[in-house]
Amino acid sequence: MACLLVDIVDKKRSKMDRELSQQLIRNKWRKTAGYAALALLALLGALWLLRNTLKTSLNQADIRVAIAETGYLENTLSAAGEVRPEFEQVITSPIAAVIQEAFFSAGSAVKTGDKILELDKTFTQLEFEKQKDALELKRNGIVKIKLELDKSFFDIQIQDSIKAYRINSLKAALENARRLFKAGGGTREAIEQAETDLRVAQLEKRQLENDIRSRQQVMQASMRETQITASIQEKELSEFEQKLRQANIVASRAGVLTFVNKNLGTKVNEGEILARIADLGSFRVLGSISDNYGPQLRTGMDAILRVNDTLLRGQLINIHPAVSNNVMSFDIALNDPHASRSLLRPNMKLEVFLVTASKKNVVRVKNGPAFKGSTVQDVFVVGPDGKATRRTVHTGLSNFDWVEITSGLKPGERVIISDMSAFQHSTSIDIHP
Repeated sequence: MACLLVDIVDKKRSKMDRELSQQLIRNKWRKTAGYAALALLALLGALWLLRNTLKTSLNQADIRVAIAETGYLENTLSAAGEVRPEFEQVITSPIAAVIQEAFFSAGSAVKTGDKILELDKTFTQLEFEKQKDALELKRNGIVKIKLELDKSFFDIQIQDSIKAYRINSLKAALENARRLFKAGGGTREAIEQAETDLRVAQLEKRQLENDIRSRQQVMQASMRETQITASIQEKELSEFEQKLRQANIVASRAGVLTFVNKNLGTKVNEGEILARIADLGSFRVLGSISDNYGPQLRTGMDAILRVNDTLLRGQLINIHPAVSNNVMSFDIALNDPHASRSLLRPNMKLEVFLVTASKKNVVRVKNGPAFKGSTVQDVFVVGPDGKATRRTVHTGLSNFDWVEITSGLKPGERVIISDMSAFQHSTSIDIHP
């Protein structure tokens, strides 16, 4: 019985060992298969990457091809530009006032004489009346001073006449004293006294005459000073009156309002900008460029302006001396400012290309990402068989449209101008239709 139990236990154990061994084999097989699958995927990925890295074919639809040709080419510097009206009138406040009413908004067209803003002129009007009264007082003061000076001058003249009569009387007394002395009825002392009185009277008259001359000069200087003061006040009053008239903010010319201060109730100081009127019949361009290109700029150089797909031409007429944040600015005048008014708008941003040099009859190719700016570089030239071959070329002048090829290409050859960085290790590429 015991042997029978041992035999049954051994059989069960043997069966369990067989089941465990099969399970371990299956698990090991699955793990091995998983590793093999991962290795296969990695190999396929590496092959795909290698194939894409070393691929030597392209579809024609994926690239841009340009034909080398002979023509005119301008070398340009790229800059930024902003459209400004050729003529813009700035209207400032002639007085310190408060904005009462605005009759137009920015962007509105105005005609000559149109009222733009209404200013509260009450305080200024009161100040004008005050200065007007002060001037009237000054004028009355001039009349008063003239009357006083005339009276003073008249009194001095009377005194001078009295002195003249007294001198004549003293002369007669001296003659009488001399006759009496000769007749024995007078004394020497009487003659000397008469002579002394006459000399004193004559000196007093000379003193009075000098006073008259001095008083006349003082009177003239005083009158002149008073008249100058009154004249200054008259000019100030006239200026004040002119400012009051200008406080009616009206358009002095036809145009479009590019700015209007519509902050009603706001106090504005004298000289503060109230409005701007632009003549949109002609424009100019304010350009900006890095100051690194400053030595290449010069007045009179040609400029090309790109407005969407339209090119306009002009000239650099002024270089601003100040540099701000490593950027220098300049002014461009359009060759035909009136013909471009349908394309341009104030404050419009546009591309500017400054022409630094130009050549005729050069081999040129359309500019594209294939050209990196180096004077020596490799490009792919498409042959008659549809295969693109790497070739080294030398470049010269360039602009936004064209690149000059000084050597390495002939007119009529086809060049890939797309970015070919992915084929930098390839010497030739098959082009598929």
